[in-house]
Amino acid sequence: MKEFPGIEQMQAHVPDMRTRRGNLLIGLYVLGSFALVTLFFIMLDSRWPQGTLVTQFVVLGVGFFWLARFITRRAAFEQKWGELAYRNAFAVHGVPGLALILSAVIHIAYMPGPAIPLGWWSPGVVTLSLFFILVGFIIWARAIFAFGFDNLALLYVYYPAEGRLVDTAIFGLLRHPTYAAVIRFGLGMALLNGNWFALAFGLFMPFGMTLWLRLVEEKELIERFGEGYADYRQRVPAFWPRPRAYGKFWRFLISGK
Repeated sequence: MKEFPGIEQMQAHVPDMRTRRGNLLIGLYVLGSFALVTLFFIMLDSRWPQGTLVTQFVVLGVGFFWLARFITRRAAFEQKWGELAYRNAFAVHGVPGLALILSAVIHIAYMPGPAIPLGWWSPGVVTLSLFFILVGFIIWARAIFAFGFDNLALLYVYYPAEGRLVDTAIFGLLRHPTYAAVIRFGLGMALLNGNWFALAFGLFMPFGMTLWLRLVEEKELIERFGEGYADYRQRVPAFWPRPRAYGKFWRFLISGK
């Protein structure tokens, strides 16, 4: 576990992660949170299938709102908890917020809705969906090992002096490759699902994540890194590489370099 990038930095600030029992409890809490949201979706889909798209947007909105409080309530948590501020804020806001958001993304794969008509184009749609899912998985895997678990878990929101701006490899092509991976997953699962509700939500995801970045996450990053991040935002797109960078993008996906 310690070999995974960023784990040692997390252990330095989250005492629970230093023991096997603590890691087990964290894992159960995270899995339990996802399981509860997934159960909510399954039950509501069975009782109100025509409202599944409304439910999807509501859950996503609540998830982003709750996750935003992890950032916006930093001063309050630091004042109350001191060194345990990050640990407690992530438990109260980070895990539930992420559970809501990611469960909504996974829900795309099985949400009910009016079917998209089948036709000569269907094999191409399936191929495109599998392509999105595969590329999303590769981006996610490459980015996680480059970005590190510490950055992924927003550790440096609470410890900005220890943070760093990652601007290498994939981060020179995409500002937010993990979000780019999730967007591709969503589109791929929507196409495989084959209904209009799933597709509508999959197409909305880039816009929703752009709002989150502009209003919350990148606002905090600019406060932390100043003009350096503002310049980086101007130079590098968030989710889709520029046409002239596609050669480097595919080379990175294949070789990791």
